[in-house]
Amino acid sequence: MSEFFGAGLALGHYLALGAVLFCISVAGIFLNRKNVIMLLMSLELMLLAVNINFVAFSRQLGDPAGQVFVFFILTVAAAEAAIGLAILVTLFRNRRTINVAEIDTMKG
Repeated sequence: MSEFFGAGLALGHYLALGAVLFCISVAGIFLNRKNVIMLLMSLELMLLAVNINFVAFSRQLGDPAGQVFVFFILTVAAAEAAIGLAILVTLFRNRRTINVAEIDTMKG
């Protein structure tokens, strides 16, 4: 496991990488509120940033529970992506747009 993380990298490096990815995803959510695909991608990036932190702490503490928890997060992320894209395809077929401002209006 240590060859994956490298000998020169400390816990702080991985936490900094996770924080940068998390901040990029938060910025992607707040700056781009029109495109649903970009919102889903930002949400996935946020989950991956959290996964990096779980793996880094798991390695630091020598406890594999964090790595096991990452598998559950990846499962939820895959299901979220599949359901989100299915909803997106259905909405695009019905409304011919993926603009969030136009999708939030109800049609009756």
